[in-house]
Amino acid sequence: MMNSRKPGQDDAWEGVVTSKSRGMLDGSNLYHFAEVRLTDGELIKVRIGRRLWKSLEVDDRLVKRPGADPVKG
Repeated sequence: MMNSRKPGQDDAWEGVVTSKSRGMLDGSNLYHFAEVRLTDGELIKVRIGRRLWKSLEVDDRLVKRPGADPVKG
C-alpha cells in the first residue's frame, strides 16, 4: 500500500526514490512528487520542492528529519 502525503514538520524517515512525478492537482499550481521506498519497506509518495525534484534521480536517497524539509542523503 502506498501513502500519499506532504511531509509533516515533525516527520522523520529515510528511503530510496523509486519514481518522480508532477501534476496540476488544483488546476493552477504544479506540484512535484517523489515515490520513496522507506527503510522499513513502506512505499510513500511525498510532495517536495521543485529544486529538490529536479536534482533527484531514481535510486537517490532521501532523508527527512524532524523540523526540516527532505534532502538528498
